[in-house]
Amino acid sequence: MRDRIHSQVAFHCEFMTLPTMRKFLPMLLCLSGIASAQQIKVEDIYAKYCSGCHGAKFEGGQGGILVDGVWKHGSTDAEIAKTITKGNLQLGMVPWEGILTGDQIRSLVIFLREKEKQTLAKGMSFPKPSPDKVTKTELHDYRIETLVESGIKDPWAIAFLPDGRKLLTEKSGRLRFITADGKLDPKEIEGIPAVIEHGQGGLMEVAVHPDYAKNGWVYLGLSDGTREKREGGKDEVRCITAVVRGKIKGHKWTEQEWIYRPDPKFRSGAGVHFGTRFVFDKGYIYFVIGERGGLMEVQDLSLPNGKIHRLHDDGRVPADNPFVKTKDAIPGIWSYGHRNPQGLAMDARDGTLYSTEHGPRGGDELNLIKPGANYGWPIVTLGMNYDGMPMSYRGPDGKEILSVTEKEGMEEPVAFWLPSIAVCGLDFYTGDKFSKWKNDLLVGALAQQEIRRLRIEDKKVVSQEIILKDIGRVRDVAMGPDGLIYVILNGPDRLVRIVPAGK
Repeated sequence: MRDRIHSQVAFHCEFMTLPTMRKFLPMLLCLSGIASAQQIKVEDIYAKYCSGCHGAKFEGGQGGILVDGVWKHGSTDAEIAKTITKGNLQLGMVPWEGILTGDQIRSLVIFLREKEKQTLAKGMSFPKPSPDKVTKTELHDYRIETLVESGIKDPWAIAFLPDGRKLLTEKSGRLRFITADGKLDPKEIEGIPAVIEHGQGGLMEVAVHPDYAKNGWVYLGLSDGTREKREGGKDEVRCITAVVRGKIKGHKWTEQEWIYRPDPKFRSGAGVHFGTRFVFDKGYIYFVIGERGGLMEVQDLSLPNGKIHRLHDDGRVPADNPFVKTKDAIPGIWSYGHRNPQGLAMDARDGTLYSTEHGPRGGDELNLIKPGANYGWPIVTLGMNYDGMPMSYRGPDGKEILSVTEKEGMEEPVAFWLPSIAVCGLDFYTGDKFSKWKNDLLVGALAQQEIRRLRIEDKKVVSQEIILKDIGRVRDVAMGPDGLIYVILNGPDRLVRIVPAGK
């Protein structure tokens, strides 16, 4: 019965004028048993509103196939959204303006892009490297070498020492050496600060000071806080991302100094979105604290979460930071309105700072970071909730407000990924071993298990290529002093490196 009514709706709509269509469509939808779409998930919106013409499995019918990569009326997200919004009566395409909200139409675009990628990926090949073969990409061929494939758990970040050794963090709280010849030192470094491993948090970032050879400073980004045992229940955990530095003598952590340790009142029991990456430049350290699920907290300058911070490398606040004179603002804040950046890198050509930021479903971003700028979360997002509902937040009066895709005064991303790739790890390639990749940005991805190479010109992404795929979740990607590319993988936990073919 419902299928017949859907067909009748489509038949009658084909011969209506646009004003008539808008007048009678709600009634026709009501007769067909389709309830208001305001409170339903995107999968259900598609099933109830779109599948009658385009097929339950997107295979087409009276309407076209939606997952073959062919878009008759424009292939950009904006053009697809316009087609859904305005329809095309001559071709029998119903206009959904006034029936679906802008957020729901955006959710449909995300949903269709996800399904399109899944379908197209079945017939595509990506560079999936293995140690026994050469992997070909557009500009360079390479081999992959496995350095460490056992003895580590949840590795998170890598840093390079002048003597050829590397430092590796494990989320559980272990800091390890990798020897100059690429072997895991079985003895961990003792005496680092207590790490609260909680959800996505733990021991995360590690970096060495640019003048390490002279001063010996090593910096760590970690989840700092307290854990209290509760009889008969879960531990009570309160934590937040902090930055500390120290020196390593033998296998001991010494001369410890806190660079940024947020007041305990800012600690949270949430287990998500700790952020954490470092960039050093001209005596400053830039670092990220994720929003910890706090939504509108990222818009509050009196809170540290959801912010990129900038301090002198000894922890002092620079006098020219954008909010130094703002009442109640945390003076180290450099930019705000961030969700969960887990990539931070600076373009050596012009000193431009970039971050990759986990969005919600369909909302991963590459952002150009400017002092004092607001990056919009959760007021602005290109994504939707993981459950398929439009993204929303609560205003000062407690009422729910739907997020929008753009807003004056809030920065738009340089690039975004739809579907989401789960960005993590970021570095500019500046070496000579892969000369045709010089100054390209390497973007790691967890969910899509890939590394993308982005070419940036005049602060715009002009091309991108997947250069590695499906050998594990890419947690960190970094160029070493030797010009080779080091990759930390989770699932399975490994450290590998990319070397030119023939080397």
